[in-house]
Amino acid sequence: MSAAELKNPPQNQATGASDMAHIVLTFDNNKLASALYGQFDENLARLEQKLGVDIRSRGNQLAIKGSASAAEQARRALDTLYGILQKGADIGQSDVDGAVRMAIAADDQLTLPTLERKGKVSAAQISTRKKTIYARSLTQDAYMRALERSEMVFGIGPAGTGKTYLAVAHAAMLLERGMVERIVLSRPAVEAGERLGFLPGDMKEKVDPYLRPLYDALYDMMPADKVERAIAAEVIEIAPLAFMRGRTLAHAAVILDEAQNTTQMQMKMFLTRLGENSRMIVTGDPSQIDLPPNTKSGLVEALRILDGVPGIVTVRFNEGDVVRHPLVAEIVKAYDRDGKLARGLGAES
Repeated sequence: MSAAELKNPPQNQATGASDMAHIVLTFDNNKLASALYGQFDENLARLEQKLGVDIRSRGNQLAIKGSASAAEQARRALDTLYGILQKGADIGQSDVDGAVRMAIAADDQLTLPTLERKGKVSAAQISTRKKTIYARSLTQDAYMRALERSEMVFGIGPAGTGKTYLAVAHAAMLLERGMVERIVLSRPAVEAGERLGFLPGDMKEKVDPYLRPLYDALYDMMPADKVERAIAAEVIEIAPLAFMRGRTLAHAAVILDEAQNTTQMQMKMFLTRLGENSRMIVTGDPSQIDLPPNTKSGLVEALRILDGVPGIVTVRFNEGDVVRHPLVAEIVKAYDRDGKLARGLGAES
């Protein structure tokens, strides 16, 4: 029985052309079925648009018509979304888009070690007391599995792919489960040149603007009062990269965000902080380096130097993995095209 709790298994029937299929799904919970369809069936309409299928609803029953591959992808996506609803979570547009991406990529998932039958491989997930996050792209799936298995992971790619958010979520999960004793979150304060003295306020007030995205992700994963208590007790430490020098970080989940803005010396210093029973996650986007001219990015150099080192996993995201507003993916693509064009013109001149 699938996550959709099918009363009647989907039946593929030819609909005139040999490559067409007709799949019927029946859900046992009318309330969850309504949530699955969305207001005015908006979720079904989005699936139709994304996959080129026709979906008709009648009560708790859905009829999917389209090419055999697209109809099966729609069934997989609906199965995933219904499973999320069964676990008490809500679904929105981004969840529908993620389920579609995962349904299309289901065959590729079989490259992972699994005994599950084709098309039934579950998306990776991260669960904290406050929420559960499911992979919304094949790269997110690979990233989340790498975080589970490896002590050092690099998440590389454009904004909006979830690389930092998932890293913080994984760290929060490890802390809740007692697998680490603390979380250390860091970013280089490039805009202030790591010289924060001229900014108003105490040290926390000086560095907070640079570390705000990490706070936001933490509050999404854990109740606000628990986050505040953990920060006060230094169980969660949020600090600029300059404060990492000379330390050994043991029994900790350590995250370096915006790593493209580290220098080579800073990156080496950070990576060598890894202590016993710790996990280290480095995230960044090499296309958005804000370092002074002629300064090499520590992230770019680390990826080159550490390529092939056992125990270090690098997961690369691209514009197809952007899970924010659909326009973000288009913006990333446009900038990539412009950058390639500029490099081409530069090579010719």
